[in-house]
Amino acid sequence: MTQTTTSAAADGVTGEYRPQPVALDAPRLRPGGFGVAGIDITDDLERHDHLEQVRSGELASMHSWELVTGVDGPGTRMTVFLSGCPLRCLYCHNPDTMFAAKGQPVRLNDLVGRLKRYRRIFRTTGGGLTVSGGEPLMQPAFVGRLLHEAKQLGIHTAIDTSGFLGANASDALLDDLDLVLLDIKSGIPEVYRKATGRELQPTLDFARRLSERGTEEVWIRFVLVPDLTDAVENVEAVAGIVEQISVVTRVEVLPFHQMGRDKWATLKLPYKLADTSPPSKELIERVRNQFRARGITTY
Repeated sequence: MTQTTTSAAADGVTGEYRPQPVALDAPRLRPGGFGVAGIDITDDLERHDHLEQVRSGELASMHSWELVTGVDGPGTRMTVFLSGCPLRCLYCHNPDTMFAAKGQPVRLNDLVGRLKRYRRIFRTTGGGLTVSGGEPLMQPAFVGRLLHEAKQLGIHTAIDTSGFLGANASDALLDDLDLVLLDIKSGIPEVYRKATGRELQPTLDFARRLSERGTEEVWIRFVLVPDLTDAVENVEAVAGIVEQISVVTRVEVLPFHQMGRDKWATLKLPYKLADTSPPSKELIERVRNQFRARGITTY
């Protein structure tokens, strides 16, 4: 499989274009209806075996993976982008990751084997594994097993999540995490609903749980979209949430861009931000300074 290295950033933020979906030694089954992890299945026996592998965490639907430095956590990281997401963010950089059936099947053992190959790089750079998406907590059994295998190998672990499905994360899964990249899309419920189509409360519940555990480091990511998330009161609301999470060590303000626009057109999905420009340098600094004014380390 071809390795890819890029300076890409999270959905909706400045960076290079994400690589196209690829799979590691994907299972080859006869054509048929799509299963929940993107595998073609043809009969009840295959469907049963497929679902059992998904439930046991041996199989997942993956969009792509990449080896990247300075993004998605410290050091050089193997970032795995799983498919499927319950949110419908208006500014999503990779809308094709919203749908699990558009992913490609990947086996746990294949990714673990890949991790083993990169252990020396991880040790040298202080990097590790980041599981992203889509939303990784849509496939918690697989994520939990992958994180556990990584920890057994002595590899630093992280997930990038909206927290909306935080209830899917067992204590055992969280025990195998060193870092949570928590995307807080908005601090005002109405704005959150407009931006994502979902409710803010589950993210707040997950943030409170992380704070009470006090064991995982948390980096907050906030995508700055003009005329959507940039209002002073909305940023202040996000900053107020961040202040209540004791384990937050930094906030990343990520400027909106239009690099995912063509994907929306390819998928024939309505794209409501076609006329939205990236935020100005002045707006970015204003928002960052709102967090810094509360003593929060902000980039």
